[in-house]
Formats: sequence, structure tokens, C-alpha cells
Amino acid sequence: MTEDEGDFDKFVEKLQQEIIDEETKAFNKYVVDLFHNPRNWGKPPEEEITISQEYKGPCGDTMQFFFKIEDGIIEKMNFITDGCGISVAAGCQTTLLIEGKPIESAEQLKSEDIETALHGLPDDHKHCAELAVQTLKRAIEIYKNNVI
Repeated sequence: MTEDEGDFDKFVEKLQQEIIDEETKAFNKYVVDLFHNPRNWGKPPEEEITISQEYKGPCGDTMQFFFKIEDGIIEKMNFITDGCGISVAAGCQTTLLIEGKPIESAEQLKSEDIETALHGLPDDHKHCAELAVQTLKRAIEIYKNNVI
């Protein structure tokens, strides 16, 4: 590695840390970690999907959940979104709250539950938690209509 390459790498590393520091000030460390390192991100293989649901919220962001459901239990849940980092964090947190739970429990999830689990959201980003809940509710409705 040349000296110029080393200097550039140091510059990039410093800039990335400055960005994360600013994001942490605006949100919180937990939220920032979730949107930089989301768990359960991505579409699983087709054979692992019982149902998937996509929803476009009023803000224009889209979220999609992928479920593996067995005997009424959400065994695995993945997501994707084209939304902002807070939408990523909200989708991720929803999967963390719902995995391993019965459908009936998932039906009870409210946007406030996601906000609480994320240690709060600024008012101008609360719609991200609502996007996750609306996507979840639509998926459960489709699942129940197809199973029952």
C-alpha cells in the first residue's frame, strides 16, 4: 500500500466515523447500529417463504416482509425496504420483536412498540415504525385469508 492509499483509507475511516457520530446525535446508538448492520435483511430463498407482503407507505417508502410460518408461529422473518435508515431500523426491529411468536401476538404489535424498542424516534420519523406495522398487518391478513 502506498502512502497516498493509506492516507485515503484514513480519510475515509475518519469521515465514516464523523457520519456515524452525527447520526447518533440525531437518533441513538441502537438505531444507528440497526440501520448500518440490519439483522434479517434480504429476501430468503423461495422455499423458506410462506408469505411475503410489500406495502408502500404515504411517505413513498416501500417495505416488504418475508415470513416462514409453521403451525401459526412466525419461525423466520426477513425484510427489505427502499426507505431511509430509520425505515431499515424499524423493519429490522419488527423482525426481532416478532420472530418466534404466534400470529396472534404479531397482530397486536403497534408502532409505539417498535418506537419503544428503538429507544424512541424523532417525530419526523415515527412514520417509519407505522410503515413496518402496516406492512405486517397486511401480511397477516393475507396469510389468515389463505390459511383459514
